[in-house]
Amino acid sequence: MSFWDLIRMSGSNLLKRKLRTILTILGVVIGTASIVVMVSLGLALNKMVMSEIESNGSLTKVTVMTSGGGYMMYGGSMEMAVIEGDSGEEEKRLSDETVEELRQLEHVTAISPALNVYVMAFQGKYQSGIDLIAVTREYLESMNLEFIEGGMPTAGEEFKVIYGNQIGTWFYDPNGNMEEMWSEDGPVALVDISKPFYYIFDPDRYYESMYGSYDESGNVTQKPKAPKKHIVNAAGIIGGSEYSMRRYEAYCDIEAIMPILRQTFKGRAMPGQPTTKNGKPYKEIYYPQIYITVDKMENVTAVQETLGAMGYQTYSDTEYIESQQKQFATIQLVLGCIGAVSLVVAAIGIANTMMMSIYERTKEIGVIKVLGCSLANIRTLFLMEAAFIGFIGGVLGLALSYGLSWLLNQFGASFMGAIAYVSGEVTASYIPLWLSGLALVFAILIGMIAGFFPALRAMKLSPLAAIRSE
Repeated sequence: MSFWDLIRMSGSNLLKRKLRTILTILGVVIGTASIVVMVSLGLALNKMVMSEIESNGSLTKVTVMTSGGGYMMYGGSMEMAVIEGDSGEEEKRLSDETVEELRQLEHVTAISPALNVYVMAFQGKYQSGIDLIAVTREYLESMNLEFIEGGMPTAGEEFKVIYGNQIGTWFYDPNGNMEEMWSEDGPVALVDISKPFYYIFDPDRYYESMYGSYDESGNVTQKPKAPKKHIVNAAGIIGGSEYSMRRYEAYCDIEAIMPILRQTFKGRAMPGQPTTKNGKPYKEIYYPQIYITVDKMENVTAVQETLGAMGYQTYSDTEYIESQQKQFATIQLVLGCIGAVSLVVAAIGIANTMMMSIYERTKEIGVIKVLGCSLANIRTLFLMEAAFIGFIGGVLGLALSYGLSWLLNQFGASFMGAIAYVSGEVTASYIPLWLSGLALVFAILIGMIAGFFPALRAMKLSPLAAIRSE
């Protein structure tokens, strides 16, 4: 008996018992849809975290810090406290030479020194403090920022800033009602970040010029002259996903801001810079951090190990990502097992259908055995029938899964709290192609496994006893 004859006979036998076949297929449909939808919920959660990390450019980012450098807050700006080791020698600092040294490391595709510059920004009667992240223009280009207005600052032009589109919600009127900053829909942007701001790059002296400072005896000293205000325009405005930190950050070109900082703090140490024992600033700029972009996420750990051996502290989201991946794998396994219960029940229904089919076709089995049909053909015949049930149920189950997934994405995302960003769309259920293929193969295998023992029983029937049966 040829393979195509077996296929034709299998299909014909299923069509002879339409109602029983339909009910059995319905069980597979429900089981397949249960597994796919359950697993898709876990995949959507996983996609949420990975999309959020990716939107912040953290998948391949490594932050390098000195092994002994710490940070302390002085007057609203980040100051670097240099910690000495047991030998009394200062720990190595991060300089331009360090940047060039680390640039030669394997797997490094982009590198930049980083300064966090705290400034006071004013527009009209509103003001706010902004922590500017100053990096090189090349590194800014490697960040793949999502501009919704403007673009990258060009080399040689005046100092400009790239704003996240939510920076405007930080501004307030110091003499007004703070309630105007909030509405029923959330924080309100009181300024237009596309328009120029007045910047003060020395907030400490700004406050001293207003309120004065205190000497060791607690007396108010003479108020210094107010620092110069700089008019600063926006180079561009960036957006991102709803929970992206980039929407609340401000970036600038470190080469463009350095001349302003040198002029502002002429003869004094810039905020965040160490000083000599005499309190004098160093001629060289030392950076609190260096940002490195690695070519692949798989190489982040290797780069961190190399930097650790060189005496630097590092930070990346790799450990967090790995722990999250393990948690989501567990969630997907649990959800998949819950859905698999329905498919196990469907497998029992397939086995019952096949056993009933054998009892009803006992004489038919005996006849084809007498006519010389091999035991292998008989086994294949019943396995094919079971596989057909699994295949048809799997296909229909996938169709039902996509329908349920669409409903969840349309109406259930906010209710369930499972929000992932896939191609800019909010999704509560995410069904990749590999899940569809795996579910279809699994449904077919379940059908064949369920039909295996009935097929063995058909093989063991005695031809003469089968022919005599009624």
